[in-house]
Amino acid sequence: MQERAYNKRGEQYLLIKSPPASGKSRALMFIALDKLQNQGLRQAIIVVPEKSIGGSFGDEPLSQFGFWADWTVKPKWNLCNTPGADDEKADPSKIKAVGQFLESEDQVLVCTHATFRFAVDRFGVEAFDDRLIAVDEFHHVSAGEDNRLGNQLTEFIGRDKVHIVAMTGSYFRGDAVPVLTPEDEAKFEPVTYTYYEQLNGYEHLKALKIGYFFYTGRYLEAIEHCLDPALKTIVHIPSVNAREATKDKVGEVNEILHHLGKWQGADPVTGFELVAAPDGRVLKIADLVDDSVPARRAKVLAALKDPAHKNDRDHVDIIIALGMAKEGFDWIWCEHALTVGYRSSLTEIIQIIGRATRDAPGKTTATFTNLIAEPDASEAAVADAINDTLKAIAASLLMEQVLAPRFTFSPKNAGPLPDFDYGPEGYQEGKTNVGVNEERGQFHFEIAGLVTPKSPEANRICQEDLNEVIAAFVQKKSVAERGMFDEETPAQELTQVAMGAIVRDRYPDLTAEDQEAVRQHAIAALNLTQKAKSLAMDAAEAGEGELRSNTALLDGVRQYAMDVRELDVDLIDSINPWQAAYAVLAKSMSESTLKQVQAAIAAKRTKISPEEAKDLAVAAVKFKKERGRIPSITSSDPFEQRLAEGAAAFMRFREEGRYE
Repeated sequence: MQERAYNKRGEQYLLIKSPPASGKSRALMFIALDKLQNQGLRQAIIVVPEKSIGGSFGDEPLSQFGFWADWTVKPKWNLCNTPGADDEKADPSKIKAVGQFLESEDQVLVCTHATFRFAVDRFGVEAFDDRLIAVDEFHHVSAGEDNRLGNQLTEFIGRDKVHIVAMTGSYFRGDAVPVLTPEDEAKFEPVTYTYYEQLNGYEHLKALKIGYFFYTGRYLEAIEHCLDPALKTIVHIPSVNAREATKDKVGEVNEILHHLGKWQGADPVTGFELVAAPDGRVLKIADLVDDSVPARRAKVLAALKDPAHKNDRDHVDIIIALGMAKEGFDWIWCEHALTVGYRSSLTEIIQIIGRATRDAPGKTTATFTNLIAEPDASEAAVADAINDTLKAIAASLLMEQVLAPRFTFSPKNAGPLPDFDYGPEGYQEGKTNVGVNEERGQFHFEIAGLVTPKSPEANRICQEDLNEVIAAFVQKKSVAERGMFDEETPAQELTQVAMGAIVRDRYPDLTAEDQEAVRQHAIAALNLTQKAKSLAMDAAEAGEGELRSNTALLDGVRQYAMDVRELDVDLIDSINPWQAAYAVLAKSMSESTLKQVQAAIAAKRTKISPEEAKDLAVAAVKFKKERGRIPSITSSDPFEQRLAEGAAAFMRFREEGRYE
């Protein structure tokens, strides 16, 4: 990843999308030093979301590993740290300190997003001319009007006098606001390094498992089924206002400690709770929840961050947190991230999972488990539980997509691509060809009937942004409800109509042909991953091997493509993207609860809304162009029936003046 990023060091605007723990901070150091030494920039300003992450950009002796310079930050210019007693100090006002730095001859400053925002407001964008601005955890930025940092970056790009390196390990937002406007994003050269490549390149960690566990009653009784004291674990308990919480966060921690064994007191040096487990071990547990005595929690945090114990596997066994131990928290030994209750932001989930994806000796598998409450008999609880369930499944689907190999699609018989292996017999025209680039974790598929993108923007989306399109799709509640629980919904209503509407809303400036190309590429990537997951699960259940995400998904995708007679767009559109997720849900949720949820969804089924009618009418026009006839209400094909209903409803709504 660092080599790939360094090869793009000459770009004025660089966007590095790479998982947590993949070395983005070190990659930035290499790039920044080159820009300062060889590209004529005066200074580099590193901007991080919170003080704790500033430590990632401390001094590094890069020359010891073959680079031509070391990375150094004077203590006075690391505004995320407090300088030592003997260190030179900047102005106590961090905003004034940024002004002092801009007037100095020194080259590197580290500060928080907040400090940078206020400094730009104070000094103006022109004060930062000829400098590198590197924004870590870039997903905190957005193109929304109320996001000041996002607006400032738009001003910097408009002035065009700075270089920008943007870095993120989770390029998804929990809301619908994009990180950058399409016009600004088109100016960035992307460097993408995938989870698949990361796991493939690790020495020890080779698989990441993601799952959800449903429970009834109190989570504190259920947690014993998924909290294994033999695994190094971070437990995130629910916020006090969450449905799963007891409203007593300290009491919840005490119950978890009691489940693990007999409390022996606290370690006077680290502040860790000591618990004697039934097997004779004494577990060391860091409690980051109890903030009643700030000095006590500060001691625990300091012990966790102590560099002397970074490589000591036995330093701590379990960490219990609520709002901490997420983004930027580095504990390489973490094997299990156990989260109680749904987290509303996909970014937060990906950051929590990232705590477990560090490579470490003896750690071959990492696991993320989401513990979610099943509904009880009351209608309100059913509605809440359905929402949480759909959100958890959406996050799971998206993470499976992030973990999968990258897909390259082309029309049937388009020919082989360089650097792809097509098997012992090589590429064969007229047959189903699947090319694999193992090193980069990429698949090449030929799909009959595939529309190829024409414009540069549509090409960029198909190469770089499919997961963003998929994120918008799986998070759309009405689509997820029907895909999961409404057996009467034809798959095409999800894959063609709903996905088509999302693409049109997201990329309104693309031509209709390019919008269809993006839709086909996105649904193909999602459905091929889900089919592969189903095959991998079947193989694991049949005793043909353990379900290991990085290898089983790859094998499953290859198997599915070779099993079908021909991979075509119609076949892919006929797959319900939630099929595999429902199979998992049916095994983990009780049958009575599942029926209750299905009944609740069925009760919500209403007549076609004006918005749905418009989307169905668009699909009906496409149907007529392809088949030479309008959809028939008496057709035996449920999707054709639905198109006919939608087109008729659209005409009725238009006559009633329901559309502007």
